[in-house]
Amino acid sequence: MLSVDLPDTVRDALHAPLVDHHCHGVRRDDLTRAQFELLLHEGGGAAPPGTTHFDTPFGLAIRRWCAPLLDLEPHAPPAVYLSRRTELGAAEVNRRLLTAAGVVAFLVDTASEDADLLAAAEMGRHGGAAADELVRIEHIEREVAESARIALDYLDSLGEELTARAARAVALKTVIAGLCGLDFDPARPSRGSVIAAANRRLADPKEPLTDPVLLRHLLWCAIDVARERGLPVQFHTGLGAAAGLGGFSGAGTAAWAAAELHRTDPAKLSTFIAGLQPAGVPVILLHCYPYHRQAAYLAGRYPHVYVDVGLALPHTAAASARVMEELLELAPFHKQLFSSGCRGVAESCLLGALYYRQALGTALAARVGAGEWSAADAARIAHMIGSGNARRIYRL
Repeated sequence: MLSVDLPDTVRDALHAPLVDHHCHGVRRDDLTRAQFELLLHEGGGAAPPGTTHFDTPFGLAIRRWCAPLLDLEPHAPPAVYLSRRTELGAAEVNRRLLTAAGVVAFLVDTASEDADLLAAAEMGRHGGAAADELVRIEHIEREVAESARIALDYLDSLGEELTARAARAVALKTVIAGLCGLDFDPARPSRGSVIAAANRRLADPKEPLTDPVLLRHLLWCAIDVARERGLPVQFHTGLGAAAGLGGFSGAGTAAWAAAELHRTDPAKLSTFIAGLQPAGVPVILLHCYPYHRQAAYLAGRYPHVYVDVGLALPHTAAASARVMEELLELAPFHKQLFSSGCRGVAESCLLGALYYRQALGTALAARVGAGEWSAADAARIAHMIGSGNARRIYRL
């Protein structure tokens, strides 16, 4: 899979087991073609009539790289691929593809209520890897809002539930960027304003949380818990809106457009990031493409900020080396992480790992070949980004 010329030490480092620091469960059931195609598209919608989501870089990559793992020739037609997938059964497909990704640990966002998705422990068993949980704070908030009777119950229960769930997790995760952007006032809201907002929230708790006062309160509750337990907080900021806002709809999904890094006032975003620094909590910006250069700048400027490009690599496929090159321009190597962004189908995990290795391998080959980096440095950096940084940050 690594077509570039690399020293053996660098090649071995790229093939070393990865820590997938952000992924979702994959479906345990057999899928129709329509169901499968919906999971290929990050928008979560069907292709226009007469077209197919297989006609995308991601779709072609499935036929090239996943087909041989299902005992098919590369580039097998979609109908043949899906027929073979059904013949093998979801469990066997998941086992083959998750194992082939070469992941040693999955960190799984378990917020979905879909019983057809593998839980964290099941992802680990199918992939022959360890598995831990990422706690989505908005999911916890909704559970609390639906059960609380008065505002004070809501406030007390929110902190208690976050603390309880964090005890079993390796990180907290928020999709606040998709609900109100990242240019809000980072200061803690007053208790009086939070109580007033909680009363409004309890009047319709099943709706997505969009109140900026409660979102700020929820975030600071999470920051407090993360600081106490030594956990990082993941911020979903880029590609993958549909997956990132899983469980939300309507206003929450519509608000995603306002959350992109390029639409956030740079001064306000910097203020937000700086406002979290005194807490000493690592902030991880997920799936920052196509604004990964802005995210790389933040990672270079602030000691508590980390980045990945996750989903961008399998979805740009053959062009993923350009994305990797742009991330490596400025982000410190000890601030970069690997994630597949896997969700829905195991193909996304396999391709996330494959294109990560290919893209980083291309970048390393160019630097070593030009004499900019030694082979030892290239191998060390590959280990750092592939697993070492995640082991340190998440204390694995």
